[in-house]
Order: sequence, then C-alpha cells, then structure tokens
Amino acid sequence: MINLKLRLNETDALLSAHVCTIPSATVTQALAAAGADAVIIDMEHGAVDYGSAHAMIAATQGTNCAPIVRVAENDPVQVKRVLDLGAQGICFPMIRTADDARAAVAALRYPPLGNRGFGPFVAHSGAGVSLLDYKDAVDGTLTCILLVETADAIDNIEEIATVPGIDLLVPAQFDLSTDLGISGQFEHPDFQAAIAKVEKAAASAGIPLGNVALSEAQADGLIARGYRVICGFDLLWLKAKTAEAQAWLGKK
Repeated sequence: MINLKLRLNETDALLSAHVCTIPSATVTQALAAAGADAVIIDMEHGAVDYGSAHAMIAATQGTNCAPIVRVAENDPVQVKRVLDLGAQGICFPMIRTADDARAAVAALRYPPLGNRGFGPFVAHSGAGVSLLDYKDAVDGTLTCILLVETADAIDNIEEIATVPGIDLLVPAQFDLSTDLGISGQFEHPDFQAAIAKVEKAAASAGIPLGNVALSEAQADGLIARGYRVICGFDLLWLKAKTAEAQAWLGKK
C-alpha cells in the first residue's frame, strides 16, 4: 500500500496527482503505470459511479500510485463508502471553515479519533491484510486533501490550516475565481490576493500545496512558488494530445 500521506508530510518530494474524470479502469491504470504518484478519482464532477470507482481504485494495484477519491461533498457516508472500496485518501470539496476541516479529518479515522464506521470488506484485500487487522494497518495513514475554492475558505484559511491532520491544500482556481465573481480571471488582483493568502497560511502551518499545471512552464512556476503537488486532468491531457496530433497534419 502506497503511503502518500507519509510522502507528503515527511519528505520534500515533488509529486503528481492526476484527476480522473473518465469512468475507466483502463485510463486510470495507464496513468498509474506511467508513473503518476496519485490519481484523484472524481466523483464530484465526473461520470464516475461507485462500481467504476472500485475498478479504478483496483487498477492502481501493482504500481506506486495512490488512489484518492474526490467525493461530491464533505459527507462521512460518502467518505466511508469509498474508503471501504480501498481508496487511500479523500479529496474534500467546498471546505469553508475550520469545523468543515475537522469533520473531514474525523471522517478518515476510526473511533476514538474519528467517526468512520467499520466495514472494509473490500478494502482489506487491497491493503493486503486480514479484515480484523485492517483498522490497525491503515488508521492514521489515509491522506486528507482539502480544496480551497470559496470566498469563505479564503476568509477562514488561517484557522483552517491549523486543524491537525490536513495533508494537502489545493486552491481550486475554477471554483474559487467563480465564487469571487471573477470566473476564469486568474490574473485578477482579487484572485491573486486570495491565492497569496492561501500560500502564506499553508507555509505558516507547514502544509504542502498542490495546484493544476497543464504545461511544463506552468509546473515550473508553481514549483518556484513552493507547490509540491502538480495536478492534471485525464480528459484535458487526452484533448491536448489529440489537438497536438492534429497540428502535425496542419489542422487545428
């Protein structure tokens, strides 16, 4: 089992995490085999259902890629179900307050440190342990990723960042710029100020940062600003590569 939490919290390694919106174990397996450090299986915006999610999680077996699931909301029932399918962490959307962050962390832990219900009938096999050994094997090892994508989150980011158990903060530029009333205007002063506030809070709390880069230049820019996780999207990679191939033929 790949311990992404350990790699985030105890090393300075640069890592990749590709968002999988295509409900395909084949696509997920290809990303994992290509060397992705993590895949984020998208059950918030993509077409992925629970059956597809299970197959996509299983498709990372035998690689060094950690399967993470982005749930549709900060809901312990949704979290419990995908963890019991074998997810090794959760990406939580629409975190607005420190209480939201604490609820996210608690959903990843068994009592007394959290509120996860016990039923890893699928997950224990993927973890390579017996059913009753699963709790001790994984509790405290699962990765907690929080998306910062609202004006409320920006207002509360210093308090959010002090919550123990957060492994990665990701300012989600599409939702954040939209919530700020400047959708897609990533160079707008208000957006840049919000991002700077997230970066400062994360640095003060010692929490790694992740963000989207769809080119080497974008990745280099993020790394220079201290980001350690570079994210992409399966569908956008596919479209970009297809457009590139069309350009070889003189077409656009």
